Amino acid sequence: MFRVTQFMRELVHSTPLGPKRKPPGPVVIWNLVRRCNLTCKHCYSISADKDFPGELTTEEIYRVMDDLKAAHVPVLILSGGEPLLRPDIFDIGRRAKAMGFYVGLSSNGTLIDDDNIAAIAATGFDYVGVSLDGLAATHDRFRRKAGAFAAALNGVRQCRDAGAKVGVRFTLTADNAHDLPHLLDLIDDERIDKFYLSHLNYAGRGNKNRRDDAHFRTTRAALDSLFERCWQQVRAGAPKEFVTGNNDADGVYLLAWVRRRFPEQAAHIERKLIEWGGNASGVNVANIDNLGVVHPDTMWWNYPLGNVRERPFAEIWNDVSDPLMAGLKTSPRPVTGRCATCAHLTICNGNTRVRAWQTTGDFWAEDPGCYLSDGEIGLAAPQPTPQLLEV
Repeated sequence: MFRVTQFMRELVHSTPLGPKRKPPGPVVIWNLVRRCNLTCKHCYSISADKDFPGELTTEEIYRVMDDLKAAHVPVLILSGGEPLLRPDIFDIGRRAKAMGFYVGLSSNGTLIDDDNIAAIAATGFDYVGVSLDGLAATHDRFRRKAGAFAAALNGVRQCRDAGAKVGVRFTLTADNAHDLPHLLDLIDDERIDKFYLSHLNYAGRGNKNRRDDAHFRTTRAALDSLFERCWQQVRAGAPKEFVTGNNDADGVYLLAWVRRRFPEQAAHIERKLIEWGGNASGVNVANIDNLGVVHPDTMWWNYPLGNVRERPFAEIWNDVSDPLMAGLKTSPRPVTGRCATCAHLTICNGNTRVRAWQTTGDFWAEDPGCYLSDGEIGLAAPQPTPQLLEV
């Protein structure tokens, strides 16, 4: 995850430089249940509104939570499917909070209503993330259900009014980029705390729809809009939290933005970006699916590392006999092609390896989702920036 607001704040109030980030353990995104009341176009878990056999029981989840605590995991993001379809979700959330985890709830928002908002608030989730794919017509088309937008927005409002920190997640594609400015207006109007722009990743249903991935120029225009909105709020002294995910080239693109706008601070921002270190799959980000299978992150569901029913999480996570995990934990990673010779490898860390694997069968091939030109990554004489598309 790339925290845009954090770096923008450095332009106003710089903080001392430090070593590259090294959390005590990985953030764990935990898909507790695969069942979902929606069948979203870009779903990485390919969920459906049916029960999936073999999912972890409450008792098994508690045991794994003990393992995760022993492995120094600081953050649990409880996800699905739709996690609110698990009858024990609030028991799990309360236990996680009592154990000292930072606990997030990742929901499609449509099931947050008058009947459960008190329980959501009482559980004390540190953050509730709700996905919106644009305004009503676009969102309902992506979610394949009429009224999904209205229900999700109601869920966001319920959380906000109950005092829970709530944010909106938006997955950028060519089919919804036009809604981004309006969605940014919406989060302002609705006083929403956080906005997360996720790039489409080639995994699950998203892999089957890769032809719909935003074209590079549209991606750049969307980031320009996001950066400008974030900077306006930082300068005004009341910024929301803007983050992006699934394309670590965003850090390099922000550095180019800073070099144009604030060249005297570019060196400091570059050092801060190197501290951040780019893609953290297999190192600082982990995934456990509904059957207990561990993956390098949520986009690697067809790459199992082991099962928490059979081995402790820490044993699975630290096992570098697996060639993918060995490479992910290597610094620098053994990437090839444009990534290997990129001048900014220390910032993006080779970007998202799952895209390379899905498109070439090679973990370490260049990331086909990198939207930066050869000139921007130091491979050729810089070329004039192409005219950006309006979004």
